[in-house]
Amino acid sequence: MILAAATNENLAHTSNVLIYSAMAVYMLAFFAHIFEWTFGSRSKVARTAAALTADAGEGEAAAAEPTATVTVKVAAKGGGTTVLERPKVVTRSASGSRNVPDGPGADGGDVQGDMWGRIALALTGLAFLIAAGGVVARALSVQRAPWGNMYEFSITFSTVAVGVYLGLLASRKLNVRWMGLPLVTTVLLTLGLAVSVLYTASDQLVPALHSYWLWIHVSCAIFCGAVFYVGAVATLLYLFRDRYETKLIAGEKVSAFATSVLERLPAAATLDKLAYRVNAAVFPLWTFTIIAGAIWAGSAWGHYWEWDPKETWSFITWVAYACYLHARATAGWKGRKAATLALVAFACFLFNYYGVNIFVTGKHSYAGV
Repeated sequence: MILAAATNENLAHTSNVLIYSAMAVYMLAFFAHIFEWTFGSRSKVARTAAALTADAGEGEAAAAEPTATVTVKVAAKGGGTTVLERPKVVTRSASGSRNVPDGPGADGGDVQGDMWGRIALALTGLAFLIAAGGVVARALSVQRAPWGNMYEFSITFSTVAVGVYLGLLASRKLNVRWMGLPLVTTVLLTLGLAVSVLYTASDQLVPALHSYWLWIHVSCAIFCGAVFYVGAVATLLYLFRDRYETKLIAGEKVSAFATSVLERLPAAATLDKLAYRVNAAVFPLWTFTIIAGAIWAGSAWGHYWEWDPKETWSFITWVAYACYLHARATAGWKGRKAATLALVAFACFLFNYYGVNIFVTGKHSYAGV
């Protein structure tokens, strides 16, 4: 008994060390992503676009034009005179119908920027493995699923979110490396909050939580939250990129910083499509998560649904995402209106986790923070 207790304590300590180590590596990845974006802003692509718009006589307003391919013509006679023809940007006001190419990515097509991006990706993968080890060590220390309280949920959720991101990269069908900086930033914030405010020592749960539904219900909630997060980042960036493209159409001036960042992102239509696809793909699993929670509640409390605050906000989140998906299928609610609904839905998910757990008392409060 004493030996087992000592072993569990050592495993809990190991988990803490691994989580702090993962945070240190994530911090290095954060700075590498910063360097990626910094070198990308000084890339050859950006300099060529700036010189091209200046030669076209557009002045400062033309500096806001998105990066595009430059057609170079060399005269057969006359000493090899080079003529740069400014490409036309074909845009339309309706969201999703613009013929705008995706940006070159966070590295901006720069060799040094790409090198820092690869370093950031390698560090992110290393931090993911270390954090995953911390989650496993925590599970071994308590001999149960490692998501019985907010601390455990947070370290698991952040790890799964990074796993989803790496999985999208590994698929090679989507170039989502531009998501690395916001992802690593929020993961650092999540882990920082977990270790400083939400930390709970390893302990066993109350009898009501000792059920195989803990593995099913909560694991599904964690995965859904990670995918919803990816969709929320894509949606938020879509709103910025869509506003950027709209300003270009109207001929309005865009700041140099906004241009440097937004011209490297995928086109608004691409971001909108990515957000819709990931949200639509995980919505059925979120539906199952709520159903699994109701079944577990019936087994633990004798009632499938009692409008507990956690149950209520889970249902509100479900309704919000259902409204978003319905809006996307309705002609009058595509684009920015539907994207706003998606962000509201994700805000409901966040409140269901942080707000309800910390500020609202209910039947789900017995697990502690």
